[in-house]
Amino acid sequence: MTVELVTFGCRLNFAESETIRREAVGAGIDDAIVVNTCAVTGEAVAQARQSIRRLRREHPGRRIVVTGCAAQTESDMFASMPEVDRVLGNDEKMRGAAWRATRRAFDLDAEEKIAVADIMAVRDMSPHLVDGFQSGLPRVFVQVQNGCDHRCTFCIIPYGRGNSRSVAMGAVVDQVRALVEAGHAEIVLTGVDLTSYGADLPGAPKLGALMKQILRHVPELKRLRISSIDSIEADRDLLDVIATDERLMPHLHLSLQAGDDLILKRMKRRHSRADAMEFCKQVRRLRPGIAFGADIIAGFPTETEEMFLQSLDLVEECDLTFLHVFPYSPRPGTPAAKMPQVDGRVIKERAKRLRAHGEAAFGRRLESDAGTTRSVLIESATQGRTEHFMPVAIAGGRPGDVRVMKMAGHDGARLLV
Repeated sequence: MTVELVTFGCRLNFAESETIRREAVGAGIDDAIVVNTCAVTGEAVAQARQSIRRLRREHPGRRIVVTGCAAQTESDMFASMPEVDRVLGNDEKMRGAAWRATRRAFDLDAEEKIAVADIMAVRDMSPHLVDGFQSGLPRVFVQVQNGCDHRCTFCIIPYGRGNSRSVAMGAVVDQVRALVEAGHAEIVLTGVDLTSYGADLPGAPKLGALMKQILRHVPELKRLRISSIDSIEADRDLLDVIATDERLMPHLHLSLQAGDDLILKRMKRRHSRADAMEFCKQVRRLRPGIAFGADIIAGFPTETEEMFLQSLDLVEECDLTFLHVFPYSPRPGTPAAKMPQVDGRVIKERAKRLRAHGEAAFGRRLESDAGTTRSVLIESATQGRTEHFMPVAIAGGRPGDVRVMKMAGHDGARLLV
């Protein structure tokens, strides 16, 4: 049986694709392509549609199932595509029962395409078994949280993911232990709003407490990372782990979105520019040399040139190494879509300038890391990653090994040994 996954979007989607594959195969789905979509921007939805059309041209005899955030929020649109055989919601895609129902629908050539329930009604967050991961992968993702209780004015994701819900700490520790025993060297904790972890669990444990439990009860774990966090929600235990445990890698990706206070207010973000800058300074005091990445939106409605320059300056002010730039695109049903829009040409130009700033910042980090000694996780025969997530060009090595290496220089894209 063959089930091919085509995945768009965030790390969480890629982590979930492993479970999707296992559940689909277990349900008897055969010779199918599953497109796991993203809804974060209009461009992401358009890319999914283009991919679906291309896949149908290239594989005329295979079933195409569309799922993910865009399938949840725009199920009718995907179902109207003649190339699509089935549309599964974001909760359904993780459940074997939904895949068994899909197989029956295929067997009967049923006309009904859509199996998408009300995501806001989902309350549980069951741990997903980890045996779907391929053996030998040096880095794997563990989903500990899903959904979001916040309503940023630009964001459609809560309507694709539902409200925040968490996996119990014991179940997470068990998953991490199983993955480490299977030979995976680096674990990445992931979720939609990771720093809201635990609010729905008994006793309301926070993300930092979860990290401490993992590091305490899985001493064999070599490297732990966390995916994108909301810095305003960083708790005391999280900061303590950053400061005291070297197995937590010195690299954080921050959901900053903008550098201007009025734009942040119109986005309905909960932090200010000063909050972001102070968090980065505080963490650098706790963990000198830590690398930061960030999400920043270019061209949010009402953004003036002066407001944009505040975001541009934030790259230097926070010393960001990895920049993920989103040109703003209105998402139907969000408050920002009704605000005065910035001209599309201006948005593209600002996004280009932001990316150039990000490339320059990355280049500065490459330059500063040249000549240092780093701990490198071997990802493949040609590349590894330092503890700061900097790419390293290597020759040979066994994926999953962690080796101490001297950085001889860089080629503008990767460090060299």
